[in-house]
Amino acid sequence: MVSSSSPSPRSGLYYFSQGWKLIGLPGIRRFVILPLLVNIVLMGGAFWWLFSRLGEWIPSLLSRIPDWLQWLSYLLWPVAVISILLVFGYFFSTIANWIAAPFNGLLAEQLEARLTGATPPDTGVLGVVKDVPRIMKREWQKLAWYLPRALVLLVLYFIPGIGQTVAPVLWFLFSAWMLAIQYCDYPFDNHKVPFKTMRTALRERKVLNMQFGALASLFTMIPVLNLVIIPVAICGATAMWVDCYRDKHAMWK
Repeated sequence: MVSSSSPSPRSGLYYFSQGWKLIGLPGIRRFVILPLLVNIVLMGGAFWWLFSRLGEWIPSLLSRIPDWLQWLSYLLWPVAVISILLVFGYFFSTIANWIAAPFNGLLAEQLEARLTGATPPDTGVLGVVKDVPRIMKREWQKLAWYLPRALVLLVLYFIPGIGQTVAPVLWFLFSAWMLAIQYCDYPFDNHKVPFKTMRTALRERKVLNMQFGALASLFTMIPVLNLVIIPVAICGATAMWVDCYRDKHAMWK
């Protein structure tokens, strides 16, 4: 069981694996249902459409390779597929998180209470409704931080050579960091920790959070498994919050 008295932080792999276990806890499963349904409907439909279009997009992307790199085409083909999956997966997981944000926060809150024995100040549907404006403002903050950086990376995809080699690596690293921010933000925001303060706290354990975010990013690309990734990542991030950040940043204990 995760506890706030953990002697030392574990790895991102540990917390990600904890997420798969924690979604099945009695009393927590009902809070998983709504985020899960939103993700299944949105990500399931989006990836079905994506795989029906890959046959057109991949040749178009590879046609941008300069002549002197044509001999690498057989290696760059899987890179192109992974690039599209990364961008597409992150884009639609962001939309799903927007739609389900109030219920994602509720899941993080209830799991934290279960792991620590603490009592949140407001629980249930009424508490969610009251917090919706604040939660949506927080989602806008994340989007405003994300968009300028994402646009710069997307521009790199249109530069011959760089777009097929360096850009996918940079996008994966950026997605890993952004997903760590996305999912860790739910328990931080439940305690009214400012967005900038939260980012500073995550940077202090950057390797841990990059490991966690990289796994979330990888699973976002895998059909079927990506349908359950939102509640799994929220539970894993909440376990990380309890072990690594709660003592310093918690508003209610």
